[in-house]
Amino acid sequence: KLSVNATDYYEEARAKTAEFINAGDSRRIIFTSGTTQSINLVAYSYGRKFINRGDHIVISNIEHHANIIPWQVLCREIGAELKVIPVNDRGELIMDEYKKILCEKTKLVSVCHISNALGSVNPVKEITELARESGGDTKVLIDGAQAAPHMKIDVRDIDCDFYAFSAHKMYGPTGLGVLFGKMEILESMPPYVTGGEMINYVTINKTEFAAPPARFEAGTPPIAQVIGLGSAIDYINGVGKDKIQLYEKELLDYATQLLLEIEGLKIIGAAKDKASIISFVLEQAHPHDVGTVLDAEGVSIRAGHHCAQPTMDRFNVPATTRASFSFYNTFEELDKLAAGIHEVIRIFD
Repeated sequence: KLSVNATDYYEEARAKTAEFINAGDSRRIIFTSGTTQSINLVAYSYGRKFINRGDHIVISNIEHHANIIPWQVLCREIGAELKVIPVNDRGELIMDEYKKILCEKTKLVSVCHISNALGSVNPVKEITELARESGGDTKVLIDGAQAAPHMKIDVRDIDCDFYAFSAHKMYGPTGLGVLFGKMEILESMPPYVTGGEMINYVTINKTEFAAPPARFEAGTPPIAQVIGLGSAIDYINGVGKDKIQLYEKELLDYATQLLLEIEGLKIIGAAKDKASIISFVLEQAHPHDVGTVLDAEGVSIRAGHHCAQPTMDRFNVPATTRASFSFYNTFEELDKLAAGIHEVIRIFD
């Protein structure tokens, strides 16, 4: 009875996850250890079967390392070529250059929905539509790690082939990720990891693999984490995605105005369509020093390259201080952020 209950809760969470991104069939939802593993699953399983020497893989200049390195490794192994969509000074993809990159050799486009370092929201539906027109049977993967908690996601409207995100970004447990894939593509892919629970039957000489999603979920499943993700989805749905998006936009606008008034502060990334993330540099202090002082003031931010070193290179900075806002933050907390930055300036000026 206990195992049956656990399985029911587990699969109920899978159904909630499918509904959360409008995936339709819950069999299109695969549980992984995080967005990183989800992307690697596609690189190793789909990439090594369907991408060949001379083919092109397209990423952007503002990707997280987890959406760069798997494709670098794949290209080196099979002789494919990695193409990069450039960004303008506002941190927006230069779509005219993207169109020039696409061709019949393009087999995969893999881009973030929201830049973790800049907050830029990429036009993923347009990116997908253009990929479809490239003439190369191009598949599209969207790294949605930063988008999942902050905006409505409709994978069927985007029409992407794969969409990846993580539970911990959605106020759920760490160590759990999600990969959405179109069913006909998942069925054509070999398993990424083998073991128990991903088979129909096994003999000493032969194994028949199960259909997706079980084919890609070898071993003991992360039962508690998946059930926790289901609860997190209930929580987000209870607050309301529309309310979350509207309030976070108000926080972003308020914080942007506050920070622009601080002498010596420069915001890195000013895309027209932007999520509630502000990355900045300060003339008076290194980002790590800013982070140390703000920590002492009770303000939690991140300082560093944010696993996005190519992004830092593009904007000619070694690192940034990044303040990220969510619907549980307040305007008073943003005032405290600004006051903390003024304290940094007082100390280092």
